[in-house]
Amino acid sequence: MKLPKFLSGNIVLKITSLNAVVITIRLIVSVFIQRLLAITVGEAGIASIGQIRNLMAMLTSTSTLGTFNGVIKYVAEFKKDKPELSKIFSTVTVFLIFGSLISAAILFLGARYFSTYLFGSQEHVYIFQLLAVIVPFIAVNRVIGGVVSGISDYKRYAKIELISYLLATVAVVIGLYGWDIKGVVIAIAITPVIQLLVLAFVFGKTLKSYVRFSSLSLNLNYKNKLLAFTLMSFVSTFLLNYIELDIRTLVTEEININEAGYWTAITFISKNYMVFATGLFTLYVLPKFASIHNKNEFKTEVFNIYKTILPLFALGMILVYILRNYIIQIIYPDFTGMEPLFKWQLLGDFIRLCALVLAHQFLAKRLVKSFVITEIISLGLFFILSKVFIQLWNRRYCNCPFCAICYILYNRCFCN
Repeated sequence: MKLPKFLSGNIVLKITSLNAVVITIRLIVSVFIQRLLAITVGEAGIASIGQIRNLMAMLTSTSTLGTFNGVIKYVAEFKKDKPELSKIFSTVTVFLIFGSLISAAILFLGARYFSTYLFGSQEHVYIFQLLAVIVPFIAVNRVIGGVVSGISDYKRYAKIELISYLLATVAVVIGLYGWDIKGVVIAIAITPVIQLLVLAFVFGKTLKSYVRFSSLSLNLNYKNKLLAFTLMSFVSTFLLNYIELDIRTLVTEEININEAGYWTAITFISKNYMVFATGLFTLYVLPKFASIHNKNEFKTEVFNIYKTILPLFALGMILVYILRNYIIQIIYPDFTGMEPLFKWQLLGDFIRLCALVLAHQFLAKRLVKSFVITEIISLGLFFILSKVFIQLWNRRYCNCPFCAICYILYNRCFCN
């Protein structure tokens, strides 16, 4: 029996289904790892791991000066124009060298400050010094990943993602049993090295057909075009992760580190199911939007994406909410304090998913002003409201989540 044409010919569903297989395997492994970490290092350990993951995400932006989405866009546009690709990668190389050197210097020289700021002690100085050495690997890994996404090679992308994740997981387990939380943090830090080795093994030959290394020179032909992506990446990636770091620190100081662990745990669950969307946006949406130059065609494509993925994600999120208590017991035993966070996280993620489709049009067409204004408003609200509600939460009289609003307006609770 043949599949209907809509299903058999729908590239969105093909990528989503292949991505789903990889992510399902990742989720199964992740459940085991997160449960192991929750039992072994507890809420405080989970919060510390969250700090490191946010820092690593910030480095993916600073180490390449935010050129990842630019690489995807221009590889998608010029994948058959080798001379133009050489100009692009020559400029990207300059950005990569500069971004890596600056990031490494700041990390190494500021190791003591960052350790005190993020962890409240000097015990983690070593991790920042280690990351300073690994920064170039993060940068090269990010650029090559952009090439894979730009040519929409979703089969190799899936293979790279799966192999990298499994090897990184093995490193985390070895680190945990060998050196406890310190070993886990080191394993997370060296993950980009593992990813780069896998990329070279799986994608090395294909990469050579797109990037002629002998023709690369240190020029800045694409400087202005790539700087637009630098600004957008700074706002969307660097600022977002900085805000998450700051909020986690604030929760620790204003409430306690256990609550910071609960928030880190719920955001980790969120990032795991949102990976389904991230892969689709990187492999399909951004390259597709970059190649569309007609308003009607764009509207048609947006409608196609919405009708294909939104119902699937809505059903998945409803299922996550229904099974939330089972998820907590399976992944994070005794983290019962995170249960009330599910409905707010899921609602926010669904709205964010809807917005991300349109936001990728800003990236694809280099609509810098629209993207930056939208992101700053969004992040500003997130940051300010989080600070206000966290501080007011300590003064609530009951468990009603709307009491903070009553405090803001009337400085009292009306529930009783």
